[in-house]
Parts: sequence; structure tokens; C-alpha cells
Amino acid sequence: MIFCSLYSGSSGNSLFVASSRTKILVDAGLTGKSIISALENIGEDPRELSGILITHEHIDHIKGAGILSRKYGLPIYANEKTWVAMESCLGKIATENIRIVGSEFTVDDLDIRAFRVPHDAAACQGYTISAEGKKVSVATDIGVFTEEIRRNIKDSDLVLLESNHDVEMVKFGPYPYELKRRILSEIGHLSNTDCGLAALEILKEGKKKIILGHLSGTNNLPELAYKTVENILVEKGLSLGKGMDAELSLASRIRPSSYTEV
Repeated sequence: MIFCSLYSGSSGNSLFVASSRTKILVDAGLTGKSIISALENIGEDPRELSGILITHEHIDHIKGAGILSRKYGLPIYANEKTWVAMESCLGKIATENIRIVGSEFTVDDLDIRAFRVPHDAAACQGYTISAEGKKVSVATDIGVFTEEIRRNIKDSDLVLLESNHDVEMVKFGPYPYELKRRILSEIGHLSNTDCGLAALEILKEGKKKIILGHLSGTNNLPELAYKTVENILVEKGLSLGKGMDAELSLASRIRPSSYTEV
């Protein structure tokens, strides 16, 4: 399987996942033009996509979904509560491309399992995507790392895990009080430190490729997110690097990241 973060951050999210036969997006939270450009930049043809999975209805996850669906005839997959919450924002979607799904479904040869994540949305979920004996997971927009998340992603080969903010940057940053409280709550976003502790838990199950994603442009720095998680893992005796306990990398907020193969 191949994974590539096209964009991952507070300003928009879209992820590319592919097996040898099937190509999909997880979320489409930028303009259609931006996502098409990102796909072309990594050598992918948007006409070859088989669909878009939606995690939740916030605009940084759905902004371009409607236009991409109309332009390329793409099905959009989401749970029922998310469909109700986002439908008015997507524009008209062809009936055959409205795919209301449960916790388990398939897109061609991809086996997909959705799992609940705590976030202030109608029914926010993460995904595990399996094909050809490999498994990748997406777990962002999570206020707290739960047992349900851990259970679903524990045997993944690759995990995109939220490392949204530094707590002190939120507390002393420019956001109004109510927004700060939301971000720091159990239905907000995962901090760098909590991301590191979550990574420790999932690495107990074996080696993984972990990509830190959904970084805030205001309340985080890429170097700070990486170093915070790295320090937590190294302090517990884990070794990082190719062939080691974990391969740790960062997803960019503003441009496609490197292809990662599993």
C-alpha cells in the first residue's frame, strides 16, 4: 500500500491512500483545485480515484469534496450523522455517489473499518484501511486517546496520528478563551505530549511507521511537535529510524509529503 498526506493541518486536510488496484482520498478539506494540483504534483491522476472517505463535517475536512465528486463522479463515504451535518455544505451530489456507511465497508479491494473518535462533531471517526496484507490508520481530530482508538490501530503498519498543539502555546496564544478551552478539551485536539504518550501505547504492539499530522499553524511548530514526541519515545528506550522500533515523520500542513510505502 501507499500513503501520502496531501495536506494535514488546521488549514485543511486531505490524504491519499492506494493499493495496487484502488486509489482513494480520506477527506477533502481544501479547494478542489488545490487537491487536484497536489495529486498531480505527486504523479497521480484524480480521474483514477475510487472515492472520498469523510471523517467528519468540519470545513477543513470537506471543503473540496462536493466539487471533486461532481467533477470526477466520485462516491463520498460517510456515516449517517455526518452526512446529515455536511450535506448542505457539499452542494448537489448525485444520488449514486451518496454512500452512507456503517463501521465496516469496502471500496474495491480496500477493506475499511471506521472507529469513533472524541471530537466536537456530529459523529467523528477515524479509519483503518487494509489491503494486500497491510494496514494503515488515520486518527486525527481526537480530544483524547481512547481504548477504542488504540484497539483499532494497534496492528497497523502505518498510523497518521494527531499532534495538533503545544499546550503552553495554546494557553498563552492569541485565541479567545472559549476556543482555547475547546482545543484543550476531551472533544478538541490531541497535544504533542499526549500524541507521544499515545504513540508509546501503539508501539507496544510492534514496529510502526508513525506520521504526525493535523498540526496547528498557530499553536505548534513542526520541530516542536517532532521533538516532543521523539523525546517521549526515546526516554522510554525506543529507537527511531528505518528498521528500528518506529519510523517517525511529519505531515506538512501546506504541501504534499513524501510517499510512504508499507
